Amino acid sequence: MGKSSKIAITNDKNRLSRDEIEPMVNDAEHYRTEDEKQREKISAKNALESYCFYMKQTIEGEDMKNKISDGDRSTVLGTCNETLKWLDANQLAEKEEFEDKQKAIENIFKPIITKLYQGIGSMPGERPGRPQESGGPTIEDVD
Repeated sequence: MGKSSKIAITNDKNRLSRDEIEPMVNDAEHYRTEDEKQREKISAKNALESYCFYMKQTIEGEDMKNKISDGDRSTVLGTCNETLKWLDANQLAEKEEFEDKQKAIENIFKPIITKLYQGIGSMPGERPGRPQESGGPTIEDVD
């Protein structure tokens, strides 16, 4: 006749119980929130640093040397250098501090950049020497 077997499953391998797992899941959720805040803070810091390096590189470029006044160049470079020093000294600043610092330097740079592009006859996104037409795109404007 047929054989029959009984199988019993036991927890004898020192596995975690549900009561032990739940606090670990709660801790993971807590740390996930902290990790997200840290990621946003680092992103804001990197954005500020990148903006400073971009502005320095733009102003020091060969094609800009004759198009920007020495005073404006000095303002941009000085502000960038001061901001980079501030970043070195404030690595533990909060996200909002990095964002506020970036807004402040953008407000300093905006009139300089506007004046620069007005001097060469175009704003970013426009073709140099040609005013933007309001009648929509033309064949020349489509890439």
